[in-house]
This record gives sequence, structure tokens and C-alpha cells, in this order.
Amino acid sequence: MSTIVLVHGLWVTPRSWEHWVRYYEAKGHQVLTPAYPGFEVEVEALRADPTPIANVTVPETIAHLEKIITALPEKPIIMGHSFGGALTQLLLDRGHGAAGVVIDSAPPEGIRVNPPSQIKSLFPILNNPAKRHQAAGFTPEQFHYAFTNTLSEEDSRAAYERYAIPAPGSWVWSYGLLANFTPGKQETWVDFRNADRAPLLFIAGGADHIMPPSVNKSNAHHYKAEGTVTDYHEFPGRSHWTCAEPGWEQVADHALDWALRHAAN
Repeated sequence: MSTIVLVHGLWVTPRSWEHWVRYYEAKGHQVLTPAYPGFEVEVEALRADPTPIANVTVPETIAHLEKIITALPEKPIIMGHSFGGALTQLLLDRGHGAAGVVIDSAPPEGIRVNPPSQIKSLFPILNNPAKRHQAAGFTPEQFHYAFTNTLSEEDSRAAYERYAIPAPGSWVWSYGLLANFTPGKQETWVDFRNADRAPLLFIAGGADHIMPPSVNKSNAHHYKAEGTVTDYHEFPGRSHWTCAEPGWEQVADHALDWALRHAAN
């Protein structure tokens, strides 16, 4: 049995992993789905009062995740989706995890690939500087384009109603727009030449709008340390909602099989 830590991304909560939790637990693994600080309540409560979303920071989120991970008896497998992928990369860079898998990952500092579909996906958050200080969300139509473009309108709306919340506008602005243009190392900086990092797999969805394959490929290719393992796998035709859209089991199996094979001792 392995311990698996699943790190959620922006615009969702740990509820987004509900299928994977049951799936991995049925295989005999212990599964943890830590929330960002203040996100421990349900989706509906965060929609009603998004104050915790607007106020949360990346450093406190990393510190919160580190506290949970270091309390475990052994290093876990860490998997992160979207911005949870960026957080997973930060955690591995700090020496945590036996292996890491990032799915449709947001990039850390230094990845300068910004495809048109990504810019269009993020525009509803970046179109007003005031949103930098707010909890900024998508409309159902915007969510459909950015997250669930391979689903029908009806299925996308159902996913939106069950899972979607606003995101910290400061994170989108600071790490999605300005990180590569701000002098010095930012809060999402990782050492791409860290030879002590655990094995890392990038999984990309071929039809992902908000974090397209080109972003994930560039991110993976930045890792240069000799002796480390960095792999890339792309699932054609899958959106950013790849962890929950039909066929998610194939993604979950690939992630787990790879992580179990490569987990550092």
C-alpha cells in the first residue's frame, strides 16, 4: 500500500478528486486530498463566502501542504492537477515525495509558452486589474471553454454546478501573467537542475485549452538535472477536465502505475 496525496488546482476544491479517491482506495492505497488553507469547507460555502479564496497565498499553501506531508511516516506519491501541478513541482523541489505526477499542470516561473487558447481562457480573470485582489470566477460558459470543452453544454454545466468556485485573482495575475517579468526568484520558482528531486511525470490533455500540451512539454523540457527522471505523456482529445471527464480511469491508472514503478526508495 502507498500513500497518495492529491493536490487540487484553482477554481475547484478537493471535491474534484472524489472519483480518484474511491478508485485508489479500492486498490488498497491511502489517499489524502488536502485543501488550501481556508478551503476546508464545501464548495457551496466557498461560493457563499469567498473571503478565504481572496486571501490565501502560495507560501502559506505550500507550508500547509508541507506540514501534512512531513507528518506522514514515509514519503508519499504526490499528484497535482492544474495549479496543483505547480504546487507539486514546488514540493518535489523541496525534497518531498517519493514520486510526483502533474496533470495539465500550471507552470512554475520560467515557462514562457502562452498559446492563444490559454490567453482566451484566462482573459475573464485578467480583463480587470481589480480582480487581482478578489476571488475571481468563471461563468458557466467561460468554464466550458477553459475546463470542459470536450463535454456537452449540459454535462459541462453539471460539472460547473458541482465543482466550480472562484480562484485567488492574485495567483492568476502574479503567476499566470507577471512571474516571468518580475526581477528575482518568485514564489513559484523551482530549481530545474535539482539532482535530488524525485521522479516526475507530466500528463497533458491533447485538447486542453487552459494548459495546452505545449505548456506542459516546455515545462517538462526545462528539467535538466542528470540522473533524474522526467517523463511526459499526452492523452489525445482530453480537456483540462481530464481527471473527471469520461475515461478518467485511464488517466488515473497511467499516473498510478508510473508513480509506483518510479517511486524513490
